[in-house]
Amino acid sequence: MKIRTLRAGLAATSAIALATLAACSGGASPGGEQSQGNGSPNSNPVSVLIGSSGTAETDAVKEAVAAWSRQSGVPAEVKVASDLTQQATQGFTGGKPDDLLYVSTDALAGWVANGSLEAYGDSLPNKADFYPKLVEAFTVDGKFYCAPKDFSTLALVINNELWKEAGLTDNDVPTTWAELEAVAKRLTKGKVKGLVVSHEVQRLGVFMAQAGGGLVTDGKATANSPQNVEGLAFVKKMLNDGVAALNSDVGAGWGGEALGKNLAGMVIEGNWITGAKKDYKDLDYTVAALPAGAQQGTLQYTNCWGIATDADNKEGAKSLVEFLTTTQQQLAFSKAFGVMPSVQSASEAFKQDNPGMEPFIDGAAYAQNLPAQEGVAAVLAELNSKLAKLGSSDPKTILDGTQTDLQAAIGA
Repeated sequence: MKIRTLRAGLAATSAIALATLAACSGGASPGGEQSQGNGSPNSNPVSVLIGSSGTAETDAVKEAVAAWSRQSGVPAEVKVASDLTQQATQGFTGGKPDDLLYVSTDALAGWVANGSLEAYGDSLPNKADFYPKLVEAFTVDGKFYCAPKDFSTLALVINNELWKEAGLTDNDVPTTWAELEAVAKRLTKGKVKGLVVSHEVQRLGVFMAQAGGGLVTDGKATANSPQNVEGLAFVKKMLNDGVAALNSDVGAGWGGEALGKNLAGMVIEGNWITGAKKDYKDLDYTVAALPAGAQQGTLQYTNCWGIATDADNKEGAKSLVEFLTTTQQQLAFSKAFGVMPSVQSASEAFKQDNPGMEPFIDGAAYAQNLPAQEGVAAVLAELNSKLAKLGSSDPKTILDGTQTDLQAAIGA
């Protein structure tokens, strides 16, 4: 899974699509043999809709689904969506959805609200093996809707070449905000900024988490809390001191580019940073846990395996999910296309297979989910537009506006 930015256009498209679904989604689809929820798959083929990051992911999913099909005797087909939200919406609206599909946290609430998704997570035999914060991400009104497919967290990624040139050693890897500021100052020279980061809350939100904050707490909007203001104020100080910069300030599209072009001594990115090696083959980096403020904090991103309410073979789809989320299969996916397993039982094997990537999976212990209630995507997009000018803006004023917008969106 590769998440770099939250695109406002996609968010708007999703919102329109989900609004349409709310009016159109119906009950059981006519025709065919319906799954009766009796615990056994019926003979109907299981249709799987995915949004793939590339050939490696597509091939791995198809291979796994084919293996389950041979084992279960139930036919199954994998479809690769060019626009998953649109294609899923068409299926839900027409009463003929795919049985199983990728569901993002952004889409979950809307599809739950209009009755498009089956809540099956609580009945999974391996429910306790999923990381608790991933279960939280796919729980709505106390119901665990769908099994997390995989996940990513954010960590500090250090440019080893620039680190050594600045006279820094392993002992200088920052563990606190004060240390982060100090090494960023030492790394800053000429065109190089000590820390380069995206302006979006999907990256800057880690500082709010580290200060002990969060945009939503216990179901209530807390965007303008003192902790969140403190987190953004720390970033603003680093920007104004010239030891940090936004991606756009250095002409980089994302952290991997800033790192690869030696524009950044450090960046904040996810485990998809491995993809930067394709464009910058000589890039040498070290991954470290993000420095703590009042506490450790990071953000995580994930998708789940959603089962359609109108699926022709719900039990078959559920059986397939159980197969796809076994420790063995999760590790196979990790090796095939670089994702992190969503089950805790695969953690140690992942670390052994991916030396140097430990901080990413260790971050699961203290990661936060960004809010994903209906209407929140637009709020985050508006917040991002303001954060692009953080260096010249007042953090509290920014967050006061977000507080008002969040309260209106979630009604609390």
